[in-house]
Amino acid sequence: MRALTGADGGRAPDAYDGGVNARSFWLYTVLRILFFLVPFGILMLLPIGREFYWLSAIFAALIGLSLSVIFLRRPLDEVSASLAERRARRTDPTDEQVEDATLEDAPAADEAPAPSAGEGPEEESSESERRS
Repeated sequence: MRALTGADGGRAPDAYDGGVNARSFWLYTVLRILFFLVPFGILMLLPIGREFYWLSAIFAALIGLSLSVIFLRRPLDEVSASLAERRARRTDPTDEQVEDATLEDAPAADEAPAPSAGEGPEEESSESERRS
């Protein structure tokens, strides 16, 4: 899989790098679907299941959820861990980093900006003397 790059040639921070274990992801997804469809199909074979299809769907969802919790803990943990690791690798700056960068870029408080031509304390006093 080709990695995405940013404008500066470096790696884009949110580019997909294959960090999620694809096998675990697909195994978990396919088995979750099967854990719903198989009980739903069996319940639809019953006469009451055909009449109350919504009840069959609810029971199939409950059965599928229960089977997933029992049998799919390991693939779920692998996928969750890889997603958490990918999230932790993101290079989004924290509030502290943004504040530090702002303080470093701002001029110090004790440094007064240099007066431009024609604007100085001497000229202000001479203007006030002229007015009086």
